[in-house]
Amino acid sequence: MKRCISAFILTGVALSTGAVSVFAQTSVRGTVYEDLNRNGQRDRKEKGIAGVGVSNGREVSLTDASGKYLLPASDDFIVFVIKPADYQPALDEYNLPRSYYRHKPYGSPDSFYKGMDPTGTLPAPLDFALYKYDEPESFIALLFGDTQPYNEQEMEYLKRGIIAEVQNIREASFGITLGDLVGDRLDLHLPYKQIIKQTGIPWYNVMGNHDMNYDAKEDRLSDESFEACFGPNNYAFNYGKAHFIVLDDILYPHPLTGKGYWGGLRDDQLAFVRNDLAHVPHDRLIVVSMHIPLIDSKGVKAFCDADRQELYKILKDYPDVLFLSAHTHIQTQHRIGKAQGVDREKPLHEYNAGAVCGDWFSGILNEKGIPVSTMHDGTPAGYAFLRIEGNQYVLDYKVLGKPDDYQIALYHPKAVPSQRPASASIYANFFMGSPDDTVECRIDNGAWTKMQRVEEFDPAYYRYVQDWDYMEHLAPGRRPSNPVVCTHLWKTRITTVLPAGEHRIEVRAKDRFDQVHTAKSTYKTE
Repeated sequence: MKRCISAFILTGVALSTGAVSVFAQTSVRGTVYEDLNRNGQRDRKEKGIAGVGVSNGREVSLTDASGKYLLPASDDFIVFVIKPADYQPALDEYNLPRSYYRHKPYGSPDSFYKGMDPTGTLPAPLDFALYKYDEPESFIALLFGDTQPYNEQEMEYLKRGIIAEVQNIREASFGITLGDLVGDRLDLHLPYKQIIKQTGIPWYNVMGNHDMNYDAKEDRLSDESFEACFGPNNYAFNYGKAHFIVLDDILYPHPLTGKGYWGGLRDDQLAFVRNDLAHVPHDRLIVVSMHIPLIDSKGVKAFCDADRQELYKILKDYPDVLFLSAHTHIQTQHRIGKAQGVDREKPLHEYNAGAVCGDWFSGILNEKGIPVSTMHDGTPAGYAFLRIEGNQYVLDYKVLGKPDDYQIALYHPKAVPSQRPASASIYANFFMGSPDDTVECRIDNGAWTKMQRVEEFDPAYYRYVQDWDYMEHLAPGRRPSNPVVCTHLWKTRITTVLPAGEHRIEVRAKDRFDQVHTAKSTYKTE
């Protein structure tokens, strides 16, 4: 079957200029070495490191016993080290890993937002420094969904909201932003880096559809400004017993219509994943970070099915696989296994993370003057912790500005009639919930009963939007988006066969990681 992106196969040749390249170099070679004195230069006593992956974005070469590698080269590519466990690359001034070299001898094509300046000939040799590091197998990574500021004011919201909170977190080993670092204004990439630096930890970035050069004529040129600012948009690294793969999964222009974008992967990207995993043991946890989710949401066919199936096929021999995505500004969990037509014993797991900017910095302002920006499935703006131990993991969501244990929002009437039927319900929005979870409720220390999972609008968010529309005067900020169906919502009929007075509601949820989360509230019968 012809794949969706056949028109986008990377040829590995220079930009079509009609002239013979004066920079034609068919290979790149060098050494990956241990930089003992951390001066960024290979000194005489500094030895090469064997078995380190180095890639040109398609092929992957393992360094030999003396740390040397050899790869095919072209006139437009990035060569990068696949960080091994127990080593770290140098960080740049923004805490971004500096383990790559961009080779673009002619520079980037003209574009509204600047790309790369001409780089000239490839260094010979092209060496990479790594530092020995006692890397734990148990560690934590911070996960940001779309940060996506569209202007300087929203950049300030990002700084005073999320960054002010997480810069005090010292338990995380590194962080990842899952695309849409900014909102179309690529000149904000630099301020974004300056703000991310304040987290104080190494940071990895995924390219999103709002990080692209929209005046590009080919998909392979839509990342010129991103690469100039962040380096490769397809790469991999190891940490402990986890192997992380980062992919730009936005095809632009759309390979079928020529308009807009589509989720998918070019042949060279899939080849990189194959070649990379050829050197990764099957007992490793594989974490694939992308922007557009693999599983379609909101009724939109967002991802090329042929590319999705090919990626599943490449990963078939790895039992433990986690996909991380963002893009939707809601939060969902997906199990991908035999019930979904994928032949594997242990299902894949996709966590489609909520956005740091929530509902695009919308809604009423909090006490700090920052929009509360609840997402339109009722999930509050926040971020996630990926906790890894060996090749296993746990995900936790942290609502911005709330205690760690705020995982469930309850909605119910404040007063109902005593000893008479009522049609009202208790709703529980379990932010990290999935169809596999169990959510239960009890009243006044009574018996626990299962709540019914439903796919409806979150009633609290629906009311929030209605309240906004019924204001008699315009409020500061932007109207919240219209509600969408929530996939992590449970409900049960409220109990009224009770004596008049105040009654306690308790809800508990057991997630896919066997963690139990609770929420409490009260209501009156009269």
